Amino acid sequence: MSHPPPFDARLIVARSLSPAVRELTFERLDQQPMVFEPGQFVSAVLPGADGARVKRSYSIASCPDGSPRFELAVTRVEGGPASTWLHEMPIETVIRFTGPQGVFTRAATASPPSLLIATGTGVAPMRSFIRAAVASGSTTPIWLLLGVRHEADILYKEELSEWARTSAHGRFEVTLSQPLGDWVGRRGHVQKHVPELFEMLANSAEDSPHAYVCGLDRMVRDVRTLLREQLALPRSSVHGERYD
Repeated sequence: MSHPPPFDARLIVARSLSPAVRELTFERLDQQPMVFEPGQFVSAVLPGADGARVKRSYSIASCPDGSPRFELAVTRVEGGPASTWLHEMPIETVIRFTGPQGVFTRAATASPPSLLIATGTGVAPMRSFIRAAVASGSTTPIWLLLGVRHEADILYKEELSEWARTSAHGRFEVTLSQPLGDWVGRRGHVQKHVPELFEMLANSAEDSPHAYVCGLDRMVRDVRTLLREQLALPRSSVHGERYD
């Protein structure tokens, strides 16, 4: 399989999504449409330690809309030169990218009912799935379970809450592993809540649901095992992407 040629893109907008996550909006210098499948990632060529260049991969958080723009959600890693550089780089900075690529994808139309399970910036490809489904007018149920530590870490909270409130087919659930104060929502890791939500979705949908899981390796492995062994999902119905 041939890979798409590298391209350069300029940072045009940056905003904070949480204390540790910065959203970066890039625009291709060649002004070609950013063509990709929801769920795919790009790799950025960045300054590393001691003047070396490093490549870091990030799922695209936006959906393909025919424009040359795309969005990434980047966690600042303590002591990580690449993520620190991305968090500090000014608007108008130009970066070389490779991609898009990846097989963790979900078609905007004709996809089965889906439970999306994410932790942290694993929500980025899920947001792409959701935005693409909304843009296509899909009426297939799509539910999102997001796990983070604290309420301040909920990425795209207002946007996703509004989507779930106004969509007849969407649902947004958050669980906090280290809740503070008067949090009244779900608590614990996502693994605790997957069986209940998956069975609720299965009981309310006409077709058998699929599960899409994105986050740190251990969580993805745990959820895969849970879905296959406890809920008896076939391998073809469980889709996963790890980012560590």
